[in-house]
Amino acid sequence: MAAPSIRLAAGPDAEAIRSIYNHEVMHTTATFDLVPRSIGDQRLWIAARSGAFAALVAVHEDVVVGFGSLSPYKERAAYRTSVEDSVYVRSDHQGRGIGKLIVGELLNVARISGFHAVFARIAATSEASRALHASCGFQLVGIEREVGRKFNRWLDVAIMQALLPI
Repeated sequence: MAAPSIRLAAGPDAEAIRSIYNHEVMHTTATFDLVPRSIGDQRLWIAARSGAFAALVAVHEDVVVGFGSLSPYKERAAYRTSVEDSVYVRSDHQGRGIGKLIVGELLNVARISGFHAVFARIAATSEASRALHASCGFQLVGIEREVGRKFNRWLDVAIMQALLPI
């Protein structure tokens, strides 16, 4: 399989992103959302991510096969040099290096935008996502115990961090 291209997400990508995301909402702990997104919500989500807080898509043969984004880490002013990443790959395209391409480009966007720290909040049992982030230079900096509840079980969150050169 040829490597997918990575580009900024746009309005026409909303349905593909929503489909990928809602699969994770309904079937996995990759997100702690419990309610699937509507197409309107997905369009608003894309519109809110421009500039430094970018949303990116991975496209293979004109099909969106994954997406990622950078979001503010915390609201207080002192946190403005930190962001949180998110990355999702369509279930039938996982394990092909697409997530690594997306995270790599998110780190480039973060670096160009002047951010210093990028955080990933990952369900602690998600070995694949933790390994993906570790392969991109993230280190485990903590575990939040039983902070989420989904599928009738308590979930821990692993906090991983990559520091970018100033």
